[in-house]
Amino acid sequence: MAKLRHITITVPDPEKAAEFYMKAFDMQRVGDTDWANANGVYLSDGTVNLALLHYKNPDSAGDRGIDFVGIHHLGFWVDDVAQSRKAIEAAGGTYWMGDVKKDGGFYEVKYFDPHGVVVDITEDGWRGACKDVTPASN
Repeated sequence: MAKLRHITITVPDPEKAAEFYMKAFDMQRVGDTDWANANGVYLSDGTVNLALLHYKNPDSAGDRGIDFVGIHHLGFWVDDVAQSRKAIEAAGGTYWMGDVKKDGGFYEVKYFDPHGVVVDITEDGWRGACKDVTPASN
C-alpha cells in the first residue's frame, strides 16, 4: 500500500516560503536541510510533509533546472520498496535516482512517471508525516 505523504516545492527562498505556509495554513516547522544538493525547510500539517527546497545543482534539480519554481516531486510512503519499484516499472515509470541505504538511514528512490512527473518512494516516511490516517466517523 502507498500513501501520498510528501510534496516538494522548489522555491528561490525557502525561508520566505516557509513563513507563508506557516502563517497561511498553520503548518509547523519540522526540520531544515543544507547539503550539497539543496537547502530548505520541512513543514508538516501532521499528515503530510512539505519540503520547500532550493536546489544547488542541475543534477539534483532534474530537467526543469535550478531556477524552476513549483512542484518538483511527490513522495509515497510504501510498505515494500522492492515491490513498489516493480509496480512502478510495470506501470511505465522510469528509474531516476536513489536507493535503499545499507546503513538504514533515510532514503528516497525517485522515478519519472510516463509524463515526466517525479515521484519518490520510501519505507521510512518523512518527518512530521503520518502514514496511516484514521478516517473520521460520520
